Amino acid sequence: MAIVTASLEDAPALKELLEAAYRGDSARRGWNHEADILDDERVAPGEVERLLADPEVTMLVARDGDKLVGCVAVTRRDPSLAYLGMLCVLPDLQSAGLGRRLLDAAEDHARASGIQIMEMTVIDSRDVLIAWYERRGYARTGETRPFPVPRDPPITFVVLEKTLAAA
Repeated sequence: MAIVTASLEDAPALKELLEAAYRGDSARRGWNHEADILDDERVAPGEVERLLADPEVTMLVARDGDKLVGCVAVTRRDPSLAYLGMLCVLPDLQSAGLGRRLLDAAEDHARASGIQIMEMTVIDSRDVLIAWYERRGYARTGETRPFPVPRDPPITFVVLEKTLAAA
């Protein structure tokens, strides 16, 4: 299974992958979903295209033949800091190591770009996911951030970060 940089032509398949992995009944087949917390779309129409067109964002995808089965986004925030987001694997393929491979590829890409710190946000109630990242060297910073869309009850993100060793 190849992990490569996504292109604009991948946008429709990426949108479908993100929705399948994070939301709705299909997401419940995997362990890493938000379907019990959120019920709207994971990415707004046009958002994937905007990300793919942004020179500060690199979207890596895992391909099984012509099918996208996983992805992760790395967004450069400044010369030494990047944000990791949208890490997902199709639910039926989770727990087989592909998420770890995507995370490693994202970190390798960041290191090669001179990034020293990778940060991410995770919904604070997702203890199993936070623990997964902690086992991979990410640590809670103590900072929290509000969910970008007001919710009742409110949703809060915890901020995790990892110092990346030089390549």
